[in-house]
Amino acid sequence: MYAKIRDKEYEVDHFGLPIRGSCNLRTKGSPAVTGSRSARTLLNSIKPKYLGINRKDYDSVTSGTSPLEFNAAKYSQGELCIEQMPLSKIADSVGTPAYVYSKSYLTEQYQQLTNALAQTPHRIHYSVKANSNLAILALFKSLGAGFDIVSAGELSRVLAVGGDPESVIFSGVGKSTEEINFALKAGIGCFNVESRSELLRIMAQAELLGRIANVAIRVNPNVDAKTHPYIATGLKENKFGVTKDEALALYLLAAEHPAINLTGIDCHIGSQINEAEPLLQALTSVLELRDALERHGIELEHIDIGGGFGVRYQDESPLDIEAWGASVGQILGGRDLQLRIEPGRFLTANAGVLLTRVEYLKASDEPENKNFAVVDAAMNDLLRPSLYQAWHEVLPVRQSSDAQTLEWDIVGPICESGDFLAKQRSLALAEKDLVAVLSIGAYGAVLASNYNTRGRAPEVLVDGSEFKVVRRRETIQDQLRLELEQADH
Repeated sequence: MYAKIRDKEYEVDHFGLPIRGSCNLRTKGSPAVTGSRSARTLLNSIKPKYLGINRKDYDSVTSGTSPLEFNAAKYSQGELCIEQMPLSKIADSVGTPAYVYSKSYLTEQYQQLTNALAQTPHRIHYSVKANSNLAILALFKSLGAGFDIVSAGELSRVLAVGGDPESVIFSGVGKSTEEINFALKAGIGCFNVESRSELLRIMAQAELLGRIANVAIRVNPNVDAKTHPYIATGLKENKFGVTKDEALALYLLAAEHPAINLTGIDCHIGSQINEAEPLLQALTSVLELRDALERHGIELEHIDIGGGFGVRYQDESPLDIEAWGASVGQILGGRDLQLRIEPGRFLTANAGVLLTRVEYLKASDEPENKNFAVVDAAMNDLLRPSLYQAWHEVLPVRQSSDAQTLEWDIVGPICESGDFLAKQRSLALAEKDLVAVLSIGAYGAVLASNYNTRGRAPEVLVDGSEFKVVRRRETIQDQLRLELEQADH
């Protein structure tokens, strides 16, 4: 594979980086370019737009840190793969766009958490909202996970894969009466209660149904998670939980009710947290409340510190999960208390890619104007860039051998200016090229919609050199069915 650099064609790898020895760059039609400067020195003098990748990726690749270091996707023989499966083969089989996940990566992430807490009595409750595909729920169930849910629909998904209702934690600020009743009848393990009104409703419904409701109060510790404001949940201005003083009053109220069994304390301060300090600060805060409750004669079995463990999307330094686990063990200090966590993004985000194909290229002759690569995926397939201005790495499945490298906005076909997957990415693209949007295993397919009457993309799970469609592509007939059924009546 070759790329033009300073009017010469150089042999490049799948990142678009020149293949180099210690002191040479290989050109097309010549054995080598030699000189006194090292290849790295010459590379650092070349603008990254010539290399087929963006500036940040150029820096990371040349410094030895690949953008794929923390990702399930890897290049093999010049082609992007998930495990041993080339993504082009999946595209040929199921079409595009498509979500593709790695079974081994999901398993490894779960095991990493387990190992980090090996010295601490704990239970991992997978946060279903991150990725609710039944195949992924079944995988985590097989690994020993419980589940954290925020709706009756998510509970139904857990039950559909044979999940134990006692392993289920029900979070969320707006549980309806119908949802509470469904959860009580199913026999879930715990309600994370977020307000006095919710506690009173659970009391009433549990008494009405003749059930005992296991309850933890969600405490808002007013700790800054140092994350995006849309995904911060532990500050006093956020809608989640109650203050420590309010929580104490609710525990005292609940302790007197025969239909309530107080089992723990809950806390969740946000998502995409890459520093241990806020997590440890929140843990310490809720432990103080737990100790206060003991002085009132209320003994609890568990403390739930939520999830929110950060991952790498762009250039973040991911949370050191082993160091965090060791610190948690020290803070708990041998207390007779089970630790519960609710990870979602940490387990699934970098396990998946959104596979999409370039439909049209709109390159401008004016340097100050934008170039648009129109792909067949859109904001209805991946909402995060439009919603949060979130960064997702975009890489070619195969590097185009003769395409010009330009700075592209990667956009979809939806009639919204906010319909973009990435902006200002230096890539060598040709029409019909396959590209992969990385890190979509969390909050990708679950946020998909039918806007513009677009069918939701299929989901594919890769296991080694094989893959399985775990959710088929949605058809127009699927979308019209409920409306046509009503018309028939």
